[in-house]
Amino acid sequence: MKHLCWIGHPYFGPGLAAHGWEVTLIKRRSPGFVTWDEVVAACGRAPDAVVMGDASLPPALFGVERWPCLTAMHFVDSHIHSWHPLYSRAFDLCSVSLRDHLAGFAEQRPGPGRTIWLPPWAPDHTGPRPGPRQWDLLFAGTVNPATTPGRHAFLRELGARFPGLHIARGDFGELFPKARIVLNYCERGDLNFRVFEALGTGACLLTPEVGHGQDSLFTPGRDLFTYPPGDMDALLGTVRALLADPAARTRAGENGLARIDAGHRAAHRARDYAAWLASHDAPALVAARLEGPRQQLRSVLRVLYLHFAEALPDPALRAGFLALADGRPGPPQG
Repeated sequence: MKHLCWIGHPYFGPGLAAHGWEVTLIKRRSPGFVTWDEVVAACGRAPDAVVMGDASLPPALFGVERWPCLTAMHFVDSHIHSWHPLYSRAFDLCSVSLRDHLAGFAEQRPGPGRTIWLPPWAPDHTGPRPGPRQWDLLFAGTVNPATTPGRHAFLRELGARFPGLHIARGDFGELFPKARIVLNYCERGDLNFRVFEALGTGACLLTPEVGHGQDSLFTPGRDLFTYPPGDMDALLGTVRALLADPAARTRAGENGLARIDAGHRAAHRARDYAAWLASHDAPALVAARLEGPRQQLRSVLRVLYLHFAEALPDPALRAGFLALADGRPGPPQG
């Protein structure tokens, strides 16, 4: 059995075990480096593949461009981190959550199928739950003027105009089934996980009109409802129309759930990802990276590593990125 080390945010990584991979997880949700020696120690041997799950961190895999196995990264937060396409050059393969950013990644990696769109998904275990609908309109998530200023201002205005708005934090699988309408807000125009998570509970979802393939996955007016981003009047008009039409809410919840169950659960992403990995000649890709024009790749990545060496406040991280920029084999030991 082939061995895969999944590092960073776990996402659907554990599900690859159902498709012929022995999986070792190294969870990483704070800045720092993972070295090749640490990967080998965690796996008990050199793995056949390493995947990095985007945890919205600075580059975390020390010298990954020199690692002697198939390497891949799943990029989720490219709407926040403009350096992601550049960093993707370090990997043999990459998957991208936001479809409209796909071309920027693909041009960094010539060759068919080496860059794919992998949209968000819903967990396997969620679904409708019995019980009354307690709230007319629910937003579930963090609302913080410092970290989510646009969301905070938008919801504050919405609450002033629509007292039926309820804001909560917690288990969305518990919260969404208690709302007549689930509201989504996209801080930076991304197709976010909340779309899939809400539909995966059978909720009636009202979400902004965004790109990134949303309308190719779900049909507005059938599977979910949309509003122009930032248009409070349009949003409120749709909310009032839906509250007056319980049958429309029920139909949309059922249709959206059917779409999720048909192809947008974590198990579906694990299945498709495993098939994608298997479709490549891994030894050839690794050899091309290790034996190719290293100086060109190093010059591209060196700019990125020097940026983080200057931008980060932590001395150990700064020293580590300087070591990466210089091509040293490991981070400085404190």
